[in-house]
Amino acid sequence: MPLEVICKAFEELTPQQMYEMLRLRSEVFVVEQNCVFLDLDNKDQDCFHLLLYKDGNLEACARLVPPGVAYPQVSIGRIVTSPTTRGTGLGKKLVEIAIAECYRLFGDGPIQIGAQLYAKGFYEYFGFEQIGEVYDEDGIDHIHMIKP
Repeated sequence: MPLEVICKAFEELTPQQMYEMLRLRSEVFVVEQNCVFLDLDNKDQDCFHLLLYKDGNLEACARLVPPGVAYPQVSIGRIVTSPTTRGTGLGKKLVEIAIAECYRLFGDGPIQIGAQLYAKGFYEYFGFEQIGEVYDEDGIDHIHMIKP
C-alpha cells in the first residue's frame, strides 16, 4: 500500500489523528530517548501537522511551524519516525515532504530547526547548516540549523 500523506492545521486533525501523533511523539521522545519533558508546549495549536501513514498506521510525523511561533523564520519540529520503520528511508521522505509543505504553506524562505546533535549530518543532506553553538535541551545536545 502506498504512503498516505496528510497535512492539516491543528483544528482540522481528527481526535484519532491527534492521539496517534501524540502517542508516536511520546513513544520516541519520552520513552525511547528516556527524556522527561513537556511535549505539549502550546505551539501545536498554531502549527500544521504532517502525518505519514502506511497500511493505516502512523509511521512518521512532523510539526510545521509558522514564522514567529518558535523562531523568526518558518521551522520544522517534532520530526519523528516510528522505531519500526528506521532504516527504510522514511525519515528522509518525511523531511523532504516537510520542506516542500513549508514552502507551499508559508512561501520560499529560510527554514530553521533545533536538531539533536547526533542528527547533524542527516539534516546537512537537505541543505541545513549549523548556526550557533551546541546547547542542552532536556539533557540532550542540540544545535540550531537553518536551510537558507
